[in-house]
Amino acid sequence: MNTAEKNIDLEARIFAANEQDFNKLAIDIFRFQYAHNDIYRKYCDSIHTIPAAIHTITEIPFLPIQFFKSHEVKVGNFDATIEFESSGTTGSMNSKHFLKDAELYRKSFLKAFQHFYGHPRNYCILGLLPSYLERGNSSLVFMVDALMKESNHPLNGFYLQDHDKLHSTLLHNELLQQPTILIGVTYALLDFAALYPMELKHTIVMETGGMKGRRKELTRAEVHAELESHLQLQTVHSEYGMTELLSQAYSKGEGFFHCPSWMKILIREEDDPFEVSLAFDNTLMRGALNIIDLANLYSCSFIATDDIGRLYKNGSFEVEGRIDNSAIRGCGLMLL
Repeated sequence: MNTAEKNIDLEARIFAANEQDFNKLAIDIFRFQYAHNDIYRKYCDSIHTIPAAIHTITEIPFLPIQFFKSHEVKVGNFDATIEFESSGTTGSMNSKHFLKDAELYRKSFLKAFQHFYGHPRNYCILGLLPSYLERGNSSLVFMVDALMKESNHPLNGFYLQDHDKLHSTLLHNELLQQPTILIGVTYALLDFAALYPMELKHTIVMETGGMKGRRKELTRAEVHAELESHLQLQTVHSEYGMTELLSQAYSKGEGFFHCPSWMKILIREEDDPFEVSLAFDNTLMRGALNIIDLANLYSCSFIATDDIGRLYKNGSFEVEGRIDNSAIRGCGLMLL
């Protein structure tokens, strides 16, 4: 099988992945990326990895997420069809994710969204993402814009500072009992909810994390409690994603995230980055989050993040904060 055929084969297998074949597919992608991703191969060689000796996902080397700031993490030599950049903070070095094929990203977020929420056409989708819109190269804005196009509802739209119009749209949808998703960066949702308290019975409010230095840091529980109080919600949903990933995990309440079938969370020891574990039996694993995102086929599917969390037996996880002294990232500013 030549390289092009190998690519097509791996792409076809990603979104058909299940628990039974995930391990084999992950190892096949590891070997593919070791062979064709110069940065990843050099990292693996530097820690004396023997690819033929890798047989389980806990043995696969995870690339420290900082490499997306300092290097072009690519499989092969291609001209990116689109380049995403993280938000970061003033003066920080931002991560960049170079996409060989934006369609692979579209497939990933559309399939994940449909798995957790059904087809976008069932909703009016409103985006309160001011700081991301101002940048122009946000993967989150790309995703929400594509979901709006799939929804095709006439009242879909992004909002910068026009809170009054957003308030009117939400009231209109509530009156018509129109299912709506309001997805927003945390500080903007909190600002809006404080200015326009209301009762939302037919709207899902989904926070993406991030205070952007605009507000005092709050725990996720505190954020959700404030939103639930002002907007009279039973639960607040959450999206867990980042520039370095082409897949997202979702929480439908209380901060417990679930992954699509082609994404998996593992735990590594904070003081030993090569000690990686899954949650077995009734064991609760706590530590730094390693992520396998098989949709990252043309960058790196195995990423050691700076997030700290808990992993449960059923594969769900919580995010509790950041590793001490790690760079603050736009989508991960909340402490839990």
